Amino acid sequence: MADVEKSTHAADEITPAGHLEDQHQHQHQRYEDSSDEHEAIGGRRFDVDEGELPPGYFKSRFFLGTMLAIGLGLTGGVAGFGFAAPILTTINNDIGPSPNITWVALVYTLTSSVTLTIIGRVSDIFGRRWMFTGGTFLGIIGAIVCATAKNVNTLIGGMTIIGIAAATQLSYYYVMGELVPMKYRFLGNAYVYMWQFPSSAFAPAVSNSFIQYTKVGWRGPFYVLIAVNGASFLCWFFFYHPPTFKMKHQNERMITYLKEFDYVGTVLFTGGLLILMMGLNWGGSLYPWKSAAVICTIVIGAISLVAFLCWETFMNLKEPLVPVHLFRNRGWNAATVLSGVAASMYYAFAIVWPSLCSLMWGRADDPMYAPWLSTFVGMFIVTGEIVGGALASRIRYLKWQCLITAMLGGVFFAVVATCNPETKIRACVLVSLGVFFLGWVESLSISLITLTAKDQSNLGTSGGLAGSIRFFISCISSTVYTVVLRARSEVTIPAAVTPAVEQAGLPASSVAAFINGFTTGSFANITGLTDDILAVGTQAYYVGNFNAYRTVFLVTIAFTGLAFIAGILLPNDVDKYLTDRVHVTLHQGQDENALAGERREKKVAD
Repeated sequence: MADVEKSTHAADEITPAGHLEDQHQHQHQRYEDSSDEHEAIGGRRFDVDEGELPPGYFKSRFFLGTMLAIGLGLTGGVAGFGFAAPILTTINNDIGPSPNITWVALVYTLTSSVTLTIIGRVSDIFGRRWMFTGGTFLGIIGAIVCATAKNVNTLIGGMTIIGIAAATQLSYYYVMGELVPMKYRFLGNAYVYMWQFPSSAFAPAVSNSFIQYTKVGWRGPFYVLIAVNGASFLCWFFFYHPPTFKMKHQNERMITYLKEFDYVGTVLFTGGLLILMMGLNWGGSLYPWKSAAVICTIVIGAISLVAFLCWETFMNLKEPLVPVHLFRNRGWNAATVLSGVAASMYYAFAIVWPSLCSLMWGRADDPMYAPWLSTFVGMFIVTGEIVGGALASRIRYLKWQCLITAMLGGVFFAVVATCNPETKIRACVLVSLGVFFLGWVESLSISLITLTAKDQSNLGTSGGLAGSIRFFISCISSTVYTVVLRARSEVTIPAAVTPAVEQAGLPASSVAAFINGFTTGSFANITGLTDDILAVGTQAYYVGNFNAYRTVFLVTIAFTGLAFIAGILLPNDVDKYLTDRVHVTLHQGQDENALAGERREKKVAD
């Protein structure tokens, strides 16, 4: 170890994963709280205290290049959904029309959610380098397919590839977390969140700008995605050199781990979660809730997940997909649920708020006005994530931060229910404040997922599973908000429009056709309709719609309560996790056999 401390190697020549190997062996006993889980899963440790790293480690091109890869990767992963979702109607008008256009956004969510757990577990066992490099390469392929698509089905295929790739790109929190000292994980996430501004915060404006001001139209965002994924791929390839399979497992053979991998559990988990989420997304939109398609998918998916849990619990698996000890960790469970609830409210309002802005405050003379209003959700949740991550370690009292910010976010969302179509500014301010505090609590909770995991040497397993659960909770919340909005609209719109138009002089027999005209876009052949009645009815239609949205904002109270309960269950002594420990060190890409030879030579010299 003295040799390492006195090393005068340049920053770009360090190989801590090789030179610190012997020290890692002696430090293993210092982590008794995680030793049982570590032995159950297998693998070697590559952790070290920050002060014991070689000089210049955090300034080396390998570390800085990897952080750049993570940031660019998150930009690409978020943009895959963020750029496409706001302009699906425009895309469908160009290469459709197709009734399958909703699948463009749906397949991204489905494939990402089911792949996150698999990516995390597989990369823990076999190494992360080629998993993340290959995932980003898939993102390039998917973006090319989407950019050149001639029909909606091809676009769906491209988005499927992008969704699988995004599972690696959205795994930033544990890849970054294991590379920096534990006390800097909040700050590290804050850095990564800055990369979301173009792909999340301003995504609606970016996509619509391409349509309004360029010749490439809706394909433009996918061209940008090709470039971003391409740059990220180069960074992963040249700079990201975490421990490889040989470093992790020494002389053990890869074929052994391939044979012992949990294929049955993977099929049960992937199939069950995929089918269940499909049923939840289909209900009330593509098919009625009482249809066989919805009921069967939900029931079969739930049964498959129950079978998966039984398989993981009662079978003696050498390499389980999901080690059951994760569910006995209260802190990790609480952080996972809290992160999922915070993210679910964001994903829901990323859909609800743009539709509200377009309906209530869209301008025919300025097609970019509503898209810019729509950016408030993404802009302020990213700002909240950055502020929360930057201040978390300084303020400490992390549990109280989670509780207070969750409550504040919920309060501001609920108060939006007091607004109306005429109080646009107040609604924008309240929504912005709500998502800001939700971003704050999400930043804290997603970092706590990695901090509270007892087995820090296998963060991919715990982080990947948490990511899948997070997506699943978001799927449930989006379904709830959509169902509530649709159901309330069927009540509030007639309740507002009917008395208004009848009082203005429209015959009662024409009211139903008049209301239907807002859906079809035509008010032709409606008996007794005049321009004055149309103006009165349109204003009433806006009021009725906003009344439906009010209910959606009130529903957030239930999710806020769930977030508060999860926050209470967080450990009281969360601050104890903020140590100098770095759990994965990078090497400069030397051949594993050469590194092994260096270790043998060092042992002989000692």
